[in-house]
Amino acid sequence: MNNSLPWPADAEVLPVASVRPVLDRLASLVTTHAQDAAAIPGLAVTEEEVSADPPPALEQIVDELGGITVRGLTMLTLQIEDRTDVGPYTLLGPATTYYPLYETPDSAVVLALDEDGTPGAVYGIGEDLALQLAAPDLGAYLERFAAALEATLAGLAERGPAEEDSEDARTDAAEQLMDQHLFAELLGMREIEEADETAGADKTTGTDGTAGTGISVVPLQAPAASGLPGLPAGALAVADLREAPVGARVDLMDVDVPGDPLELHVAWSERGRVIALLGG
Repeated sequence: MNNSLPWPADAEVLPVASVRPVLDRLASLVTTHAQDAAAIPGLAVTEEEVSADPPPALEQIVDELGGITVRGLTMLTLQIEDRTDVGPYTLLGPATTYYPLYETPDSAVVLALDEDGTPGAVYGIGEDLALQLAAPDLGAYLERFAAALEATLAGLAERGPAEEDSEDARTDAAEQLMDQHLFAELLGMREIEEADETAGADKTTGTDGTAGTGISVVPLQAPAASGLPGLPAGALAVADLREAPVGARVDLMDVDVPGDPLELHVAWSERGRVIALLGG
């Protein structure tokens, strides 16, 4: 495994046994629908040189599975090779604090990593740079992904055999189906009405607000008002998602702190469920 990043060495390795059922489900799906989907081989079984540098805590999992493609499009990756700090990653911290599982030029799904490298929650990031809780942990996200993949492959099967379909049309359909069943919700791609101001919701009080569409919005609040211990030095605002439901949203740009919000960056704790914004 490539170890070019200065990964923390304190996190426990996630046992592959903890995600065995969903890995088996994914393997079954791509085997059954081999004309439309494929598994990217894990690092332990691939014959190709891979320059990906996944977190050490994922070692057992990435040795077995590298990701999933649908019609040649990468819908899940555990082998990101090129890391960047622009686009959807603009407000995230160093590369060792998160790991992308899916990305487009304007959006991404990332696994949050605590300071010691412990994997935590999974978040979707849309064009507005807001974070939306996709799953409490990697295993739960893989389950959610597998359900979307199954629905997508069923939808493609309804179109008939792949060899009788237009290649471009089938690929477009696959992308639309994955968006419909997973990514549109995670990445803010669906139209969302302007959030109504909820009585009592305030960034400085820590009271949760709710968007007009029913999306739970967890406000950023002053660290002193949060009552949270152990926040990183220099924290300017914090959002507590420890009790938040999947789908909860944090609008990182909606923060009242000095300076340019685009110069802030995220630090995670409590397995990715507490989000602190630090100065540039």
